[in-house]
Amino acid sequence: MPSLKSLKVRITSVKSTQKITRAMKTVAAAKLRRATEAAVAGRPYAERLEAVMASLAGKVTVGPNSPKLLAGTGKDEVQLIVVATSERGLAGGFNTNIVRAARLKADELIAAGKKVRFYLVGRKGRAVIRRMYPGMIVHDHDMSHVKNAAFADALAIARDLIARYEAGEFDVCHLVFSKFQSALVQIPQTAQLIPVAVPVAANESGAVSAAVEYEPDEESILAELLPRNVAIQIYRALLENQAGFYGAQMNAMDSATRNAGDMINRLSIQYNRTRQAAITTELVEIISGAEAL
Repeated sequence: MPSLKSLKVRITSVKSTQKITRAMKTVAAAKLRRATEAAVAGRPYAERLEAVMASLAGKVTVGPNSPKLLAGTGKDEVQLIVVATSERGLAGGFNTNIVRAARLKADELIAAGKKVRFYLVGRKGRAVIRRMYPGMIVHDHDMSHVKNAAFADALAIARDLIARYEAGEFDVCHLVFSKFQSALVQIPQTAQLIPVAVPVAANESGAVSAAVEYEPDEESILAELLPRNVAIQIYRALLENQAGFYGAQMNAMDSATRNAGDMINRLSIQYNRTRQAAITTELVEIISGAEAL
């Protein structure tokens, strides 16, 4: 049976931990509101631009002068998976779910005979990917200096990916991140980033839409929009991840605070019972001694 001193020390320790988790929950809740506003505000533009790019990819005639980001390399042997996770933990299964989605995609591609490579954004997926897929990480983008996701960070990642794509390092690029739905729900997403994915429904429908005129010309407009689309989709993923992380962390710290409270109650009951037993033992010894006299 633990001593009264050890129980008291443990209760004090758990109370200190509870103060920390309660403070982290408060901070995460405050940051969640701002992160949610940024993620929701960024969705319409990113979704619309993605739809426009997909529509153009299905309608524009691909030729030798077409941008490589639209036409592709003509093969899909080497597949790059961009895994976007957070830089910090203590967020429940947030990062684990993203890495699991990336692993499912990687295993699917490997089973199809493709060569898979990983491009990591955020350090929380690093250990698992290195252990499960040794030698398959081509780059680990450092985001430790970033407090809030900024478009400049997404632009730097997009430029690096495009440079690697034009250098022939990969044929297809997929982006894995977590879409923020609510403070309780974050859904891992996998989307093709490079080249622009052509929606199957658009090809099968055969619907005739309004004619579109490009000025000055299609190549010039697409050359400007395609790299921007890559950066915007990455920026959207960073914003969604940021909101999802704070939501997951707030819930995790709330659960930790409540669990600490339950543990304090159990330890307090055990402490009181042990103390009562010690007092009873002392009384029995005093009474027994008095009767012996």
